[in-house]
Amino acid sequence: MELIMEQFPIVIHSLNVGFLQTLKLFFATLLGAIPLGLVIAFGSMSHFKPLSYITNIIVWIVRGTPLMIQMLIIYYFPGLVLGNPIWGGGESGRFLAASVAFIFNYACYFSVIYRGGIQGIPQGQTEAGLVLGMTKHQIFFKVKLLQMVKRIVPPMSNEIITLVKDTSLARIIALQEIIWAGQAFLKGSQGISGAIWPMFFTAFYYLIFNGILTVLLGKLEKKLEYFN
Repeated sequence: MELIMEQFPIVIHSLNVGFLQTLKLFFATLLGAIPLGLVIAFGSMSHFKPLSYITNIIVWIVRGTPLMIQMLIIYYFPGLVLGNPIWGGGESGRFLAASVAFIFNYACYFSVIYRGGIQGIPQGQTEAGLVLGMTKHQIFFKVKLLQMVKRIVPPMSNEIITLVKDTSLARIIALQEIIWAGQAFLKGSQGISGAIWPMFFTAFYYLIFNGILTVLLGKLEKKLEYFN
């Protein structure tokens, strides 16, 4: 116990640094995946068959393969083909590659949710808007958008909560997120009794952050009840 108390400040500092990287990856993914997912959703619903076919194939591949494998391909494959890494060296290069992998993966998942939200709105609303002289652009942003947001918040909330935990997969390319920080301490403390405790302590970081997100997303759902 005395040894744990001595190690505690060092471990907490290391976990804080790792969790900050986790947060950066989380917010970078949301900032990129939310708009990109909408673009992919429109592509998958396009009346131009080659575009919708190709888009749906890409979404099928991304959703059907592990994110960990996608990250390895994105990080290592360009370097194998071109002969030199395109992401640059060090932590910044790993973070950029991980961000691209996460954004593209979650954009494909979000696109399916968007499509369900858009297609779930009765077609009669579009027809009514056209009768009133509205353009399709006006119908989407003034009639459909807020209704779509209300429909997609619950499934999007689940994906966002999952994203928090999925960031731990970034350690596969040695990105120093919170799980990596706990593992690094564990590897550096081989033979020390009780050294595994930092790994269990990382769960509190995820639990607290997910608790905050759950409260915020719950408040958003309540505000959108106005559109019932």
